[in-house]
Amino acid sequence: MARRKPLSIRSTSTPTSAAPKTEGLAPAISLTDNALKHFNKMRSERGEDLCLRIGVKQGGCSGMSYTMDFESRANARPDDSVIEYNGFVMVCDPKSLLFLYGMQLDYSDALIGGGFSFKNPNATQTCGCGKSFAAEI
Repeated sequence: MARRKPLSIRSTSTPTSAAPKTEGLAPAISLTDNALKHFNKMRSERGEDLCLRIGVKQGGCSGMSYTMDFESRANARPDDSVIEYNGFVMVCDPKSLLFLYGMQLDYSDALIGGGFSFKNPNATQTCGCGKSFAAEI
């Protein structure tokens, strides 16, 4: 079985610039063009009909950390929010969405500081490692 490359993530609590608008309401979670291209590339390399599960879990230096992984669309639970952004599908459980609503996900392939980064308007504090955050909901 081929080993999957881990998703590299970091977070920031700086305010986001206006996210690109889709038809109607703005999505609960948006992606920059770089993130969208990279996710589509990762998904196509796996050759399956996958969506991205994004969420938060307890842990990390600041109290909560981000989680992301591809999964089959058939695994989406009835209470999950399904977020479609320019044809790319993400799913998020209701509890995590409270902490992620309005977030913009970016990607950089820079050698230093590269990987995925979260611009989360709900984060009141981020850790120096960039992989965890604190929020007051």
